[in-house]
Amino acid sequence: MGIKHGKNFCLKDKRSIFIDKSVVIGNDVTIYENNRIEGNTIIKDGAVIMPGCYIIDTVIGEGAVVNKSQCEQAEIGKNCSVGPYARLRPKAVLGENVKVGNFVEIKNATIDCGSKVSHLAYVGDADVGKNCNIGCGAIFVNYNGRSKSRTVVGDNCFIGSNCNLIAPLSIESNSYICAGTTVTENVKTDDFVIGRVRQVVKENRAHEYLKEEIK
Repeated sequence: MGIKHGKNFCLKDKRSIFIDKSVVIGNDVTIYENNRIEGNTIIKDGAVIMPGCYIIDTVIGEGAVVNKSQCEQAEIGKNCSVGPYARLRPKAVLGENVKVGNFVEIKNATIDCGSKVSHLAYVGDADVGKNCNIGCGAIFVNYNGRSKSRTVVGDNCFIGSNCNLIAPLSIESNSYICAGTTVTENVKTDDFVIGRVRQVVKENRAHEYLKEEIK
């Protein structure tokens, strides 16, 4: 292939892998089948590219694992885990030991060391601090129909499942956002934020809405 690579470089199936000559690959890198790697991509020592990735102009840190994901003009830190089915769009920057899981999209955002965005979330135009947890279905709402705005999340924050963070927004360190909350105002350190509608139960009414009663 004529590519630049270090020692102990392993391609699991050369026939199904495309790597540009401009790609630089370090030592002890393993690339599995069905991958396309282009542009000014750098894959550092010990990284593993699992099957089914498209990677272009991206830096992949030492010991990072990328699985069935698309990465474009992104930066992945040391020992990160990306995918499966994640999308890192331009200016996505992951610090060390970050987890970006399945069906997560990151755009023009920084996720600092030790933070986790495990599944089904969108983080756009944001800065997320260290050791944060971004829950399933959380959305960083960055667009109001006319312009984009930014959200800043401090260190050690918990963002629960199905939260909406309406930018521009600041969430300071060590704060807790309960699942299902829409946040529109800045949050201070150690704040506990909950914004759900209280549950209402109407007994013996479900049959009015079901297509057919189960017997």
